[in-house]
Amino acid sequence: MKKKSKSRHHNNAVYIGVGILLCQRIPFISAVAACILFLIAVLSPPINDHHVRHRITDAVVAAYILNATLVVPKLDQKSYWKDQSNFSQIFDVDWFISYLRRDVKIVKELPAINGRVVNPYRTRVPRKCNQGCYQSRMIPLLDKKKAVVLTKFDFRLSNRLATNLQKLRCRANYHALKFTDPILEMGKTLVQRMREKSNHFIALHLRFESDMLAFSGCYYGGGDKERQELQQIRTRWKTLHKRNPDRERRQGRCPLTPEEVGLMLRALGYSSDVHIYVASGEVYGGENTIAPLKALFPNIHSKDSLTTKQQLAQFVSYSSRMSALDYTVCDESDVFVTNNNGNMAKMLAGRRRYFGHKPTIRPNAKKLWRLFMDRNNMTWEEFASTTQGYQIGFMGEPNEVKPGRGEFHENPVACICDAKSKSMIHSKLDIESDGDENENRTHVQSLASRDGSDLGQIVNLENPELEEIFSD
Repeated sequence: MKKKSKSRHHNNAVYIGVGILLCQRIPFISAVAACILFLIAVLSPPINDHHVRHRITDAVVAAYILNATLVVPKLDQKSYWKDQSNFSQIFDVDWFISYLRRDVKIVKELPAINGRVVNPYRTRVPRKCNQGCYQSRMIPLLDKKKAVVLTKFDFRLSNRLATNLQKLRCRANYHALKFTDPILEMGKTLVQRMREKSNHFIALHLRFESDMLAFSGCYYGGGDKERQELQQIRTRWKTLHKRNPDRERRQGRCPLTPEEVGLMLRALGYSSDVHIYVASGEVYGGENTIAPLKALFPNIHSKDSLTTKQQLAQFVSYSSRMSALDYTVCDESDVFVTNNNGNMAKMLAGRRRYFGHKPTIRPNAKKLWRLFMDRNNMTWEEFASTTQGYQIGFMGEPNEVKPGRGEFHENPVACICDAKSKSMIHSKLDIESDGDENENRTHVQSLASRDGSDLGQIVNLENPELEEIFSD
């Protein structure tokens, strides 16, 4: 007969949701146990699934640290992108609650306390706040204010935490956050249609939308028209500092152009007949910007080319759901390539390492920028050889990032350091689960046995070099 695992939740738990905290003092119970914390996290912006995943994962860990009950996070619907999607339209909310039920209690709505609607106090914790920081700052505040909203939740939790908290991050990110059935089904359809075209394919996350270029402060040779257009967009972010485009490029902070990505891939040994799925919003400059990439790789595909308008109709008005479709295809690709070193690259690199390892190629933009400028002054052989040398450490090899280096979401070493840790990842600290849950987890873990495609075997990466790189 199975023993029931002990729950760490008290009857008077702390509630979290992206941002609200509520506290009721009860005699003889510690401050943490006595508080009802409503962390109602307002995650902004919802345009990119990887941003949302990162913040939800951290909200779960914060709830665990404070012995809190998490209110299902709210997504900001007033941002520049004006996406009206809520959590349950992107992720399977019932699965999320059920999967984490022995780690963190989660509720769908903020309940009334003693029959009263709570008016919470708004605050925020410092960026990269660790376990002690959360406890020292939030417990006294909860005790005093009874209800608190945590705002600006992005990157508010330290990258370095105790192993059990890092494993909770993995459970939340890689297992509890499951897309809704419509997203999963359409994502599966897109992957199948790519496989019908080729047994192996590359997915390219091309961040070259106007808002990305405006935010980066980079310049791409479009003259006064480009400067004026991007400057107008920059005014939407009132806190952005003026940037020097040349310095940004030298420091590797400018996304590669579609042509530069194509040149990099050809230099790394990929032939023109490779099929590439492009995950992107509306590319700045439109077809003229994409044309040089298509000249290098004619077999370019996207959501629009693989489906009909009718099939995409339920997603097309929602940037977060469109991003979720791209995320699914990128995750399933044999090789994932990005033109920047931002958060989606890091999140997917970590996920692909966790589920058995598949390559993620990121550009060493700090070194490549000068090579692109000088490429007409050298032979193709010189260009290709130099590119391959510069890309050492950026090709997504299994041991490329040393333990303790890089962000945890990029290199979740606490979860994948050995086979035993993979089997332990699902326990709060080793908890028996229901049969259905075990079956689902076994299915997900079986993905870890997949071998990397021969598409990724281009360069033998030894002595990896690590660079401080730009994160979007």
